[in-house]
Amino acid sequence: MSYQEFKPRQFQELPMVVKNILIINVVLFIAKFLLSNTIDLDRYLDLYPIGTPNFKPHQFITYMFMHADLSHIFLNMLGVYMFGSILENIWGAKRFLNFYLLCGLGAAALQLAISTINNEFTILLGASGSVFGLLVAFAMMFPNTELQLYFIIPVKAKYLVIGYSLFELYNGFFANDNVAHFAHLGGLAVGIIMMLIWKRNKNFFF
Repeated sequence: MSYQEFKPRQFQELPMVVKNILIINVVLFIAKFLLSNTIDLDRYLDLYPIGTPNFKPHQFITYMFMHADLSHIFLNMLGVYMFGSILENIWGAKRFLNFYLLCGLGAAALQLAISTINNEFTILLGASGSVFGLLVAFAMMFPNTELQLYFIIPVKAKYLVIGYSLFELYNGFFANDNVAHFAHLGGLAVGIIMMLIWKRNKNFFF
C-alpha cells in the first residue's frame, strides 16, 4: 500500500464524498450564523459530554461538520480537499467515507475520555480529527512526498506526521488553550490502525 511518493498523472475530478463533505460543512457554517437569532445549531450539532443535558447520540457524527470560525473551517476543508481527494480516488467512495467517519469517532472518543478523566467540560466541534486521519493515511501511502508546511516550508509527509504527533501530544498535556489536541491524536491513532488493518486485509470495511 506504500507508493513512497505521490506524483499526479492527470487532473482528477473532485470525488463525490469529498465534494459532499465540503458542501455540508460550508452550508452548516453559513447557516450557523444566518440562523443564530432563530436556532442555536451548535447546541444541537456540537458534541457535548455524555450525561449532560445537551448531549444527543447523533452529535458523535454531526460535530464533524461544525466549525467555530472562518480559519477553523478553512484549514480543515483545505485538508479534506488536499488529502481526501487523493485518497477517495484511490480507495473509492465507500472505503473513504468509512475511514473519514471512523477517524472522527475515534477523535471524539479519546477527547471525551481524557476530558472525563480530567473532570473537564469539553464541547467538541470540527473535522480536525478526521483530517488528521487523512494526513496519516496519506503519509503512510506516500511517505516521501514533500508537503508545504505553512505553505512555504517543504517537509516530507512522514516527518510532518511525526512532528505533528509530538506537537499535539505535548500540547495535549501542557497547553492551556481551547484546542482539542487529544481529538487530533485520536484521529491519527484510528487512521494508523485502519491503515494497518487494510494492509493485512484489503477487503476489511470495503
